Amino acid sequence: MGQNSFFSLDGPLDVAPGGGQVRAANFAGLAGVARSHGRDARGIIERHGMEARVLTDPESLVAPQQVADTFEYCSAVFDDPLFGLHFATMQDPEVFGCVTALCRSAPTVRAGIRCLIDFLPVVHAPDCEVVLIEGRETAELTWLVNTDIGVNDQANYQAAMLNMKLLQAIGGPGFKPSWVSLSADPRATDLPEIEKTLGCRVMSRSNRNSVAFPVRALEQPVPSANRLLYRLLGSYLQRVKSEHSQSIIDKVDSYIRGALATGACSIERCAEKTGMSVRTLQSRLAAEGAKFSELVEKQRESIARGYLAEGRLSLDEIADRLGYGEQTSFGRAFKRWTGMTPQQFRAAC
Repeated sequence: MGQNSFFSLDGPLDVAPGGGQVRAANFAGLAGVARSHGRDARGIIERHGMEARVLTDPESLVAPQQVADTFEYCSAVFDDPLFGLHFATMQDPEVFGCVTALCRSAPTVRAGIRCLIDFLPVVHAPDCEVVLIEGRETAELTWLVNTDIGVNDQANYQAAMLNMKLLQAIGGPGFKPSWVSLSADPRATDLPEIEKTLGCRVMSRSNRNSVAFPVRALEQPVPSANRLLYRLLGSYLQRVKSEHSQSIIDKVDSYIRGALATGACSIERCAEKTGMSVRTLQSRLAAEGAKFSELVEKQRESIARGYLAEGRLSLDEIADRLGYGEQTSFGRAFKRWTGMTPQQFRAAC
């Protein structure tokens, strides 16, 4: 821990998604929508190779292909050619995770969009790229997925609506979109509803997906700007971005650091968080010469050494933060690691 830090964390609060993964927050509210159509969302999710927990755990990781295929399936079985658009009208931009809070706290619209560009791939979908295109009079917020997932019209409808909501949130009451371009090819009879829902002219069958607006809006202040939140959350996400790695050991270590204090640090939960089965996780760790239990011990020792050297927390508090039910269990483990009791180690620091 840094000696000059005002606040600090032991590590990332959750596992960052890797390539080929996206947060299950995209499914927020699907259970209610399915019920309204007389369907069970669990069956829909499981049909596409996912576990039902993704309906209640937005931090779960799934494949972009599974999201796209699920939305296309819902469009068909619910007989709703604009399912993605209608679904997103019931969702909040918080689907994008904490990056939305950072955008809302930014000082200007330009800064908020920059946060989306920089950190959406870090906290939500690494394969998703967001770009700001500036012209003399018009700016475009453009998004694309850097992987081939086939037909994904419904996912793009959802993205268009969520991006529009986010722009309206940071742009304030005066924000007015100029037009929207979509790669989707909606029926001519559906286009008026799309334009009414998005609040502007829509160009379909475009070579890119984007929301356009007057370029002068970029310098407008964000109504919900919060300097403290902007600096704290921005610094945290920048650190996560700079340390982000595809290494399976790094991912497991990140999960362990965040889960120890909850008392529910397990390989089963870690497998869920990293989007794989327990057997697959064990195999990938074994290929790196590691075991989950050994990584837990290593993180416990590292964190314990830091807490003891810092001297702020009592031994009971340290034991609790490491997921031990009592101080004596922590003491025995620490002596096994170091050959010293926690008291002896602290006295020597």
